[in-house]
Amino acid sequence: MTQVAPISQRIWDMKYRLKMADGVPVDKSTTDTWRRVARALAEVEKDPQTWEETFFDAMDDYQFLPAGRILAGAGTGRRVTLFNCFVMGAIPDDLGGIFEHLKEAALTMQQGGGIGYDFSTLRPKGAPVHGVGADASGPLSFMDVWDAMCRTIMSAGSRRGAMMATLRCDHPDIETFIAAKEETGRLRMFNLSVLVSDLFLQAVAADAPWNLVFGDTVFRTVRARDLWDRIMRATYHYAEPGVIFIDRVNRLNNLYYCESITATNPCGEQPLPAYGTCLLGSINLARLVVRPFDETAELDLARLRHLVRVAVRMLDNVIEISNFPLPAQRHEAISKRRIGLGLTGLANALILCGARYGSKRAVHLAETWMAAIESEAYLTSADLAGEKGAFPLYDAERYLAGATVAALPEAVRSAIARHGIRNALLTSIAPTGTISLFADNVSSGIEPVFSFTYSRSLLLPDGSREEEQVTDFAYQLFQRLHGDQAPLPDSFVDAAALTPTDHLVMQAAVQKHVDSSISKTINVDEAMPFEAFKDIYLQANALGCKGCTTYRPNDVTGAVLARTDTRSEPPAPDPGDIVYMSHPLNRPVSLPGQTYKIRWPDSDHATYITINDIVQEGPAQSRGRVRPFEVFINSKNMEHYAWTVALTRMISAVFRRGGDVSFVVEELKAVFDPRGGQWMDGRYVPSLLAAIGDVIERHMIAIGFLPHAITLADAKQPEAERARRHFGSETYRHCPKCGLPSLVRLEGCDTCNSCAYSRCG
Repeated sequence: MTQVAPISQRIWDMKYRLKMADGVPVDKSTTDTWRRVARALAEVEKDPQTWEETFFDAMDDYQFLPAGRILAGAGTGRRVTLFNCFVMGAIPDDLGGIFEHLKEAALTMQQGGGIGYDFSTLRPKGAPVHGVGADASGPLSFMDVWDAMCRTIMSAGSRRGAMMATLRCDHPDIETFIAAKEETGRLRMFNLSVLVSDLFLQAVAADAPWNLVFGDTVFRTVRARDLWDRIMRATYHYAEPGVIFIDRVNRLNNLYYCESITATNPCGEQPLPAYGTCLLGSINLARLVVRPFDETAELDLARLRHLVRVAVRMLDNVIEISNFPLPAQRHEAISKRRIGLGLTGLANALILCGARYGSKRAVHLAETWMAAIESEAYLTSADLAGEKGAFPLYDAERYLAGATVAALPEAVRSAIARHGIRNALLTSIAPTGTISLFADNVSSGIEPVFSFTYSRSLLLPDGSREEEQVTDFAYQLFQRLHGDQAPLPDSFVDAAALTPTDHLVMQAAVQKHVDSSISKTINVDEAMPFEAFKDIYLQANALGCKGCTTYRPNDVTGAVLARTDTRSEPPAPDPGDIVYMSHPLNRPVSLPGQTYKIRWPDSDHATYITINDIVQEGPAQSRGRVRPFEVFINSKNMEHYAWTVALTRMISAVFRRGGDVSFVVEELKAVFDPRGGQWMDGRYVPSLLAAIGDVIERHMIAIGFLPHAITLADAKQPEAERARRHFGSETYRHCPKCGLPSLVRLEGCDTCNSCAYSRCG
């Protein structure tokens, strides 16, 4: 068994290792984990012992990596789903149906599944609701309800929920959807994507008018190019929404004859129909390069094909043994037997073969490797159909006539024609961040290496933190072979050195041989001008991509990742490193704490907030870690009584579960009162709840739980003000007097549009 870095062992222990309810490990090593999963997946075979050994061999040495849900759940005896994500059913445009679908979403997320929804079926804001004499509140208002549900489910579990929301580009509320993430804290559990049609892109190219419609009613007509610019400016300023080229997705779908797709899973690699299921696994290319860094370095294609054959069979067996949150999801999975086999470690494999990410040679190698995966996957599925039967909705004539299948090699098509095919779709490239870190920090999915070395902060079960240096797989292998003083070959290139075109040509090359889609983020420099930025999406469409997502560091979302060679302050909590307890911490007889007083200007009585702390002892050399344990909120104002009691209980329950509870501050500070906020200590506070969030934040900073304040923009800015700030030509800065982001430079003076502060010079 290959020795891996300590952080890989920690990831295994925290996420994939089977343990008893009291925390006692059942899996003594990663070998035990491979064995547990292999045995569970082989149970449905006629010769389970032989296949168990074959499955084990494929996973050993991190060659084939089933998705985390499979590693954590297979063979545990627990009633869990082994599927990562789901797209839910079409939401009916009536209140009863809407809340029935909310229930389905909650049940799915309770089992750990991420979900995708298309909200285009809901009538726009202001449309009449016949029979009740009211106007519709629009899809965004119901997305808020889904968002709150997801936060509630998350607070009771061990990971942050994941959801995708899509909306058609011709929906009357599309402009509100585009701007939704501008409002701080809103829809933070969602990723957002616009469903962009071919007709819309043609209208953009022609600078034509574009109708916003629902049903048979045209609500408004806008200029297509203006709407496109709104989408581009939104993702330029705060990284959302993404774009899905939905007509291409449906045109190239193998199941075009029996389903329509309007949404994807949360990360976008699986466009799925109603109740569609997302089943993932990745071949680790970094482990398959022979003679690395030599002029003759190459990928072992024979081993690759063998692993593909085994992986397809393993994933197909997952369908048989998994639980499903809903009967409709089981029916969908069995009817079509969709799987998503992909790759990870691509960037590392290219480095080991001496190819620079984005270069012509890298594009050629990536396309060659993915073509081999595609062909072998379809051949294997055809053989499985001969052995176990084709998927129930297989229609030979129409399936073989599909655009994607028609482009397969003739030998593959002939095999399908003879036997049928077991799995309707077979390939997909997922984000594999945690799985790749578990596999000795190989590069994730199709992405380039972000940084060859960085520091990661781990929160240990005892509450202490530990800094650990993380080294990229290819970088540490090169140092082992050539020493740490040897100059790096030109193939060592990280994300900071790449252009958007480098990303796009790699995505487009691999997409040719992926029947589902690819999760890919194009990182761009903060200084990139907007006019150049918006061309990335048009280039993605021209190259044949099914979607496009970019990330530009910005004032709203900051930077997703940062190189952390040195630190001058304690690390902020990283949700990926958090340890959550399966049972709340026990309360000692006495706890230290502080009581704070808030005088809300709109109330006759003060509000008192008491926060008690607990010290979790760390290792012998550590002084332990102070963390908030419970909150009590009291006031003589009876108007607030019910919600203060509820808030006390909810926040205390979250605190006692451990882990990263900083999100409580974020959520409270983002709440605004529709009646208006108040000025406190020279700044605008949008609600009493936000003021309570400020108190909790100050306390967390005082005890060392947070290193600094969580910066949130004011959530109660008028809509026109927000639109000008993000979509206009003016550049807004924070006012030194009121703190609001409304300071502009006019005629040589800094002028605040909120409090009239002015300073010239």
